Amino acid sequence: MLDFIAIGDSTLDVFLQISEASLSCQINKEQCLLCLQYAEKIPVESVVQIPGAGNASNAAVGASRLGLHAAIVSILGKDEIGKEIVEGWKREKVDTRYVTWDPKRGTNYSTVLNYKGERTILVHGERRQYRLPKLDGAKWIYYTSLGPGHEPLERQMLAHLKKHPAQKLCFNPGTKQLRRGLRSIKPVIARSDVFIVNKQEAELLLGDGERPIQALLVSLKHLCPGIVVITDGPKGSHATDGQTIWSLGIFAGPVVERTGAGDSYATGFVCALFMGLSIPEAMRVGTAQGWSVVQYIGPQKGLLTRAKAKAALKKFSKVKVASMPVMAT
Repeated sequence: MLDFIAIGDSTLDVFLQISEASLSCQINKEQCLLCLQYAEKIPVESVVQIPGAGNASNAAVGASRLGLHAAIVSILGKDEIGKEIVEGWKREKVDTRYVTWDPKRGTNYSTVLNYKGERTILVHGERRQYRLPKLDGAKWIYYTSLGPGHEPLERQMLAHLKKHPAQKLCFNPGTKQLRRGLRSIKPVIARSDVFIVNKQEAELLLGDGERPIQALLVSLKHLCPGIVVITDGPKGSHATDGQTIWSLGIFAGPVVERTGAGDSYATGFVCALFMGLSIPEAMRVGTAQGWSVVQYIGPQKGLLTRAKAKAALKKFSKVKVASMPVMAT
């Protein structure tokens, strides 16, 4: 039996480090525009290519590094990049039995503009014919970012889970899933054992403006029978099981580039639950993964093994998870 199956698109990511740019921010500094000189040649300080990026790939590699028997469901273009991605997964001991090839379209591609530690991603995703392959037994399914037209696969996944109620589901939606709106993805949330979004995504889904994290958690918990997690970038993360709300800040460290921080947190959180750890302990494992990943360019180089995760948790043993009861409404 597999431990972990990640479902989602995979890409070739090309990271461009730039310095000749500027930011235009609103007063709250949470909504900013990256500004480049129009019709000019912008110098690029460095270029790093990472085959096999994407939310699902990051999750599968992260789970494998932590010692789980992980597989990935993904469609690749039948090209050299696709072949390179598969070889990379094999090196990471990610099971590729569910990888399929698109003979007509190439592999997905993203350009990541890295400026002062934050990234802006230009995404090109090929149109795919999404179908869920027949899955073997697995303890966890991790469902994440897919392109347009993914709804048939989603329905097939829900049907599979109905036949296998013991299998657990983590739903970490991508852009296209979020843009479908809350009503459309409610059935997936309602089947989720873990539902993970960031603060901006939670506000987008609920559609009633900016609210405190605790209020967002409670609103989403009404839709999800399992654990709801909201990440908030440098401000840390929050989780609830409906009875208690837990909060944890980040682990302090250098930040080179933030791509994959959310994926690494979510993967660490789910893998910790797989290992039998509590929700607060799982938050610490996720935070350790994010702390490590942002110290490198790209979403996978900093992913921790189990031994390195244990060392990071020991290093930050004084950083505690705070808790409060959920107030009745």
